[in-house]
Amino acid sequence: MSPIEFDTKLAVVLRDDLAVWQKPNVTAFLVSGIAATVSDAVGEPYQDAAGNRYLPMFRQPVLVFAADAEGIRRAYERAMQRGVEIAIFTGDLFDTSHDAANRAAVAAVEPSDLDLVGLAMRADRRVVDRVLDRLRPHP
Repeated sequence: MSPIEFDTKLAVVLRDDLAVWQKPNVTAFLVSGIAATVSDAVGEPYQDAAGNRYLPMFRQPVLVFAADAEGIRRAYERAMQRGVEIAIFTGDLFDTSHDAANRAAVAAVEPSDLDLVGLAMRADRRVVDRVLDRLRPHP
């Protein structure tokens, strides 16, 4: 079976110094933004042979990358320069307890001062490749 070539890439970048428990948590929060806003990112529901239904998932793989603080900032700047819509997760969000507090924490910080610990995007694969240039896949 040959791999399917996608016109888009769905990618997550995690800061490499996150605690183990933070990595899946941040990833889940970030990709929820894509699932909620990109209409063709999610496929149809699943069903097994007995007729049990299961929730749909992304249509394509989620590629996860690791970066130090400088690398994630560079990816953020490149995405912003190219008009790529991104989901962000900042260090401040580990100290909030609900969605409204999360948005307030981000709103209180200038873009250049955001303590970025994760970001996610789905865009044309060539654009994502340029945004993530020099980042390595997460181990």
